[in-house]
Formats: sequence, structure tokens, C-alpha cells
Amino acid sequence: MEWQQIEYFQVVARLQHITRAAEALLISQPALSRSIARLEEELGVPLFERQGRSIRLNSYGKLFLKRVDRIMKEFQDGKQEIQDLLDPDYGNVSFGFMPTLGTYLIPNLISSFRSNYPNVNFQFKQNGNDSLLKQLESSEIDFCLVSSIESKDQFQWVQLWREELFLIVPSKHHLAKHESITLQEIADEPFVLLEKGNGLRGITDQLFEEAGLRPKVTFEGEEVHTIAAFVAAGLGVTIIPEFKGIDWDNITRIRLRSPNTQRVIGLAWIEERYLSPAAKRFQQFILNYFK
Repeated sequence: MEWQQIEYFQVVARLQHITRAAEALLISQPALSRSIARLEEELGVPLFERQGRSIRLNSYGKLFLKRVDRIMKEFQDGKQEIQDLLDPDYGNVSFGFMPTLGTYLIPNLISSFRSNYPNVNFQFKQNGNDSLLKQLESSEIDFCLVSSIESKDQFQWVQLWREELFLIVPSKHHLAKHESITLQEIADEPFVLLEKGNGLRGITDQLFEEAGLRPKVTFEGEEVHTIAAFVAAGLGVTIIPEFKGIDWDNITRIRLRSPNTQRVIGLAWIEERYLSPAAKRFQQFILNYFK
């Protein structure tokens, strides 16, 4: 079996038409037909059902195509690894982060890195904690900035920094002049929180659960600036860190007198997974950046 036969088979299987496949491969139709016939002879089974000029995969062909796709992907990955090793100043980095970090931290982080390595390209995924970890697991991203994770069996996670959480209320709220407050004192307040699956929402839920309280959630949102705007409009209170970029004119932050009122952010990745030299360089840059 020759490598060329595998390539030819994959194209024919995708197009399911000998003439169009031959045109795409820039070879003659008879030559392509002979190559497929030799492949079928070597495997000992037909791979296609012929119907005039059109052909389609049979059950053997569908089974074989799955393996061929894996072979071709491994081949392409191998070529990419070699290319990356030849020129580590170029390459692609797929990086995930929580939406709450996108307005102030990530742009500065990327700008600082690109000042030294301007030829590295980035693909960004902005999502909640749970979604980012799923994307990391499925190899959609190289690594991500997420809140602390409970199970570290599959992931490597290194803490980078901590942020204090505050109760945020409208400036004219009856609690606005308090310097600090407990969760029990705000148990009956209407809350505006981020959607479930967001790392910050998970921390908030855990705080109330540990306090034996169930907050009255009146609104849920995808983005922290929307949450803050709802609070400013008098539609509820929330618990968030002191984010940059939020309009603080009509809202007030109050310290929480409760344990674990912090958000811990870290870098997560999968140890055994291949990272390009550019990705490894950026990973180390992040770890040094937050030291």
C-alpha cells in the first residue's frame, strides 16, 4: 500500500465522484480508478458502491475512512510540529480566558508579549470556567485562565493571583454606607448574578451554600458589565471583585465579613499534550508575568 493511495482514497471518499476527484488531484481519471482498484485489491474488499459516474462509500469504505482520517491528521500534526521546531518565533497560540478578564487584563498581557514576539498569532476563546475546561479537554485551546478547579487529575493548574470579592449595591441603597457586612445580613436581598457555568458564579454559589443560605436571584447575565449596570439601575445587588472598566459612579462596594470571599485565578493546561514552541513561550511568559 502506498501513501499516495491513501491520499487518493480520502479525496474520492469526500467527493464521491471519480471525475471531480481526479480534477482535484490533478491526475487522469483512469489513473485514479486504477489506484482505488489496487487499494481495494490489497484490502480484499470493495470500498465503494458504483452507480454510473457516481460512487459512494459502502460499510467497509466508511470504516476505512475513519482510520484514514486519523492517519492523515497525525501526519499533518507531525508536519506542523516539525515546522514549529524550525522557527519558534512564529506559530499559533490558542488561549482561553473568562469574560471578566477580557476588558482590562488580557489586552495588556497580549500587548506585552507581542512587543517581543510580534509574529506569533493568537486565537482567543472567551467563555465561562466549565466551557473553557471542556475546550481544553477537547484540544480547542492550548491553555486557559480560570478560577481554581476542584479536580486536578486531568489538568495542571497553577495559581497566579487572588481578588477580593465585594458586595456591590446601588449608591442610594440602604446598605450603601456600611463599611462591611455579612452574608446573613443580605440573605433577603434580590441578587443579579452571572449565569451558571461562570467561575465567578460558582464561587458565589459556594459562598452561600457554606453559609447555609439560598439567595433570591432575580436576574442572570453573561457579562459582568451588564450585571453592574443592573445593580446601578436598582434591580438588585451582586458579588464581584473590584473590576477595572466598570462605571462605579452609581454603585458602591462593601467588604464582606465572611470566609473565602476571594476569587483565585490560575493557568490550566494538560501536561502531556504537545504545545508548540510559541505556545510554550507564551505559557512561561504568563507564569513570569504574574510573579
